[in-house]
Amino acid sequence: MDIQTPYVSSVGKRVARAIRSAREAAGLSQESLAEIAGLNRGYLGEIERASANPSIVTLEKISKALNIPLAELLHNPETSGDA
Repeated sequence: MDIQTPYVSSVGKRVARAIRSAREAAGLSQESLAEIAGLNRGYLGEIERASANPSIVTLEKISKALNIPLAELLHNPETSGDA
C-alpha cells in the first residue's frame, strides 16, 4: 500500500455512495448538505469520494441533515456491493 494513499475499505466506499445518493435524492448540493450538517464542504466532498473516513458522530450529523436513519448510510441495498 502506498503510504500517501489512504486505505479505503469497501464499507467506506459503500457509505460514500450512500451519502451521495441520499444527498442527490434530497436535491441538495454538497455545499447545502455541509451547511445543514455543520461540516466543511471540502470535507464532505472527501467523504463522498471515500478519501476521508468520517467518525460515527460525523455520519450521525450527515444522517440527521438528510433526515434518514444512520443505519441507512451504513447498509443501503442500492450500494451493498463492493466498489
